[in-house]
Amino acid sequence: MSQIDRSVVAAIHHKKLATGAANATVNRTLALLRAILNRAFSDWKWLRSVPKVRLLREPLRRVRYLSRSQATRLLHELPEHLSDMAAFSLATGLRKSNVTGLEWSQVDLSRRLAWIHPDQAKMRKAIAVPLNGDAVRIISKQVGKNQTYVFAYKGKRIVQTTTAAWYKALKRAGVHDFRWHDLRHTWASWHVQNGTPLYVLQELGGWENADMVRRYAHLSAGHLAVYADNLGSLMIQECV
Repeated sequence: MSQIDRSVVAAIHHKKLATGAANATVNRTLALLRAILNRAFSDWKWLRSVPKVRLLREPLRRVRYLSRSQATRLLHELPEHLSDMAAFSLATGLRKSNVTGLEWSQVDLSRRLAWIHPDQAKMRKAIAVPLNGDAVRIISKQVGKNQTYVFAYKGKRIVQTTTAAWYKALKRAGVHDFRWHDLRHTWASWHVQNGTPLYVLQELGGWENADMVRRYAHLSAGHLAVYADNLGSLMIQECV
């Protein structure tokens, strides 16, 4: 470990880029290396110093979300078991692992509530998931399919969602450049467009801080519209 210096870090950097990996992919490797070196230096006292590991600039990705009509087409093209899971994701904003891993013990239909345990959440905090009418209807359809898991196919838990059927449905629906995780972005975007405050969206989505939800802020400017006319008219009358 003491032999890892700036030249080694640079070599890893260039070798990863040479494979055609994106900056974000290279950064995952560099971030892991940096974390290990820092622990070895500050916590374990194995090293006297560590090389500086700089991450590459990552291009900002636009929020990808579906319109209502696009979502309807996609749900229609998906096989029923995937359509139900996708529709549930659009209704709740839950991440894929939380949908595929949702157990009946985490659902209370009478209270229209589900919950994600801390060890199942990305931020390691419990998440309360209020169920709207669509979510309740979808869950009710799953009763009897599997004793433990809510979503099942032919009696077995569904683990993989982005199957060949998913990609074929995307193509038939005319939806491009869309990942399963973008269903969560779609849920959040619809909420903001319909007036849900960002601080409420943060709690609903289980995000750790407000920075994570500010990416959706531009989708709603209703609270700013009242101030748009404060400048007065800037139109210059035509000279006669």
